[in-house]
Amino acid sequence: MKIPLILTLLLFLVVSGLQAQLIFEKDEYRNRREKLMDRIPDGIAIIRGASESLSGLAFTQYNNMMYFAGVEIPDAILIVDGEKRESTLFFTIDEDHADSENISLDLVREPVKITGIEHYRPYEDFSETLKNRLTKTTVIYTPFSPEEYIGENSMEKFATFKRNITDNEWDGRLTREMQFVAVLNQRFPENQVSNCTPFIWELRKFKSKAEIDLIRKAAQLSVEAHKAVMKATRPGVPEVELAALFQQVSMKGGAKGLAFGTIIMSDKNHAYGHYMKYDRILGEKDFIILDGGANVSYYASDVSTTFPASGKFTETQREIYELGLFIREICQSMYRPGISLTEIGAEVKKELEKLGFDTSEPRFNLWIRDGGYNHSIGMAVHDRMHTFDRREPLQPGFVFACDIMGMADDVTGIRIEDTVVITEDGCEILSSGLPRTVDEIEAFMKNN
Repeated sequence: MKIPLILTLLLFLVVSGLQAQLIFEKDEYRNRREKLMDRIPDGIAIIRGASESLSGLAFTQYNNMMYFAGVEIPDAILIVDGEKRESTLFFTIDEDHADSENISLDLVREPVKITGIEHYRPYEDFSETLKNRLTKTTVIYTPFSPEEYIGENSMEKFATFKRNITDNEWDGRLTREMQFVAVLNQRFPENQVSNCTPFIWELRKFKSKAEIDLIRKAAQLSVEAHKAVMKATRPGVPEVELAALFQQVSMKGGAKGLAFGTIIMSDKNHAYGHYMKYDRILGEKDFIILDGGANVSYYASDVSTTFPASGKFTETQREIYELGLFIREICQSMYRPGISLTEIGAEVKKELEKLGFDTSEPRFNLWIRDGGYNHSIGMAVHDRMHTFDRREPLQPGFVFACDIMGMADDVTGIRIEDTVVITEDGCEILSSGLPRTVDEIEAFMKNN
């Protein structure tokens, strides 16, 4: 029987309305929760969401809550039950508050229907529900490592917190996550409290098609922001204007935020790999490294470009840049399933030696060791993985930064960086579309 057009449209509106508050289809989140259940057959995992900002900033959710539930609601808690193979979502928010935060009222009214999570309870019921759920043998799993907001990276956040707060003799506070662990141990001394961070990082290591689609959007938006900055660059322009332009283009294009603080390095600041003070006015001889990425729907990208403020490469700039571009082309031509970064690095070494370079020079170490690889990319720009070895075969769904960097002298460095995904038969440069060769860059900047 042929379905009338009006019924087809109504059906579409109903289905799309159910997904309005979720980034992905419900099955995407269900599959992730089920994979976590597979790793905790003897217990439950407690994933806590973020609270509202104390400084009045717009609310953003923690990455792990978005990964498993997809709900952007303050103070949400998710229990993923590996023993009973079901999940429960806890939150409390009134409709006026939800409306003021642009949270779907359908989600507040019908959370089970919208999310596909089996059970919903008010936040106030969490303590009693947890107490009633636990048996003496139930293991309580929860992340021990810090949760991430947009623009944060778990272990980098932990290192900074530990150095400045936990190890400070005048402070000594634990991270929010470890404080929760301490309270669980105090309230439930008969139950083992275990770290489920490794299981989560293992799941986040390889990205689904839906995730890759979002990272591609973020990378392509980053490309547009890089091109806008390149077009606006000329001697006499303050770095702070270029940083503001990068953010403007990203946000105007639909970014949730920046994947990390935009890095702009020129002159002596090339030596400081993550310089973001924006305190210089560009001069005629300046060589700029721009390292920036957009975040789209909680997924990051990482892209770097290097170009002269004048729009014309000097001989020194050209020499180091073209060497880096040569290494990039070797690496990207070899990325595919089954090959390791160690094997790619060995090929880089061979090609450099053919050109007469002494590969024992320290400047070649990273290129030879890592085969262009720098870090994984996903919900965090330095996405965590439970295990990774440069000798392991690359697999489809692995997203990472191919980051070629080096220094010719104190004021002439390069960073040529792409967001790359391993596909079934090779790789895709998700950040394609930038002028990359010297000739392309000079032609692109010619009309500045």
